[in-house]
Amino acid sequence: MLKVNGLNLPVDISILKQNYMNELLVPREGEYESYYTGYVNWVIGKDIPSLLLEQVDEIRKFYEQMGEEKSLLAYEPGKWTGKEVLGHIIDTDRIMTFRALCFARGEKAALPGFDQDQYVATADFNSVLLSDLLEDFEQSRKALVTLTKNLPESSYTNIGNANGFKVSVRALIYIIAGHSQHHLNILRQRYV
Repeated sequence: MLKVNGLNLPVDISILKQNYMNELLVPREGEYESYYTGYVNWVIGKDIPSLLLEQVDEIRKFYEQMGEEKSLLAYEPGKWTGKEVLGHIIDTDRIMTFRALCFARGEKAALPGFDQDQYVATADFNSVLLSDLLEDFEQSRKALVTLTKNLPESSYTNIGNANGFKVSVRALIYIIAGHSQHHLNILRQRYV
């Protein structure tokens, strides 16, 4: 029950808390580099913790339909294979999650960038079973969601420096979700 102007209203407090958390997580302009605007915009207005887990199911379903053999193919020469795209999503999730953790804990040191092409080239994702990559993705996402839920509210607006740019904890969480959505869209368009 919620008491408003002396009236007891039947309201599910968990829904109010969820809406509050969603609003609290929305990054503001200036909390991330303009390069990430597209990623953030793709997921504005969504329940981010739920979306992060829904993406696990979406990506798992896509790759299970693709299969092990087709996941070794790229849609054109010089592009990543399906497995390499998934590996890149996992790497990026981990790096962005690490940045979010560091900044949530008050880290003041600048964190380095990373060369995504070099990471993919040296990771040898094509030699990893697709089922293992999918399990890795799922477990890393679960860890991200529990981190997000357990951070002190005040830490979401903490700003740190990553790759020479200022970025907030909540912007990093949005970037992770938007980055995955970006690659899922490409997978659906070009890898089927």
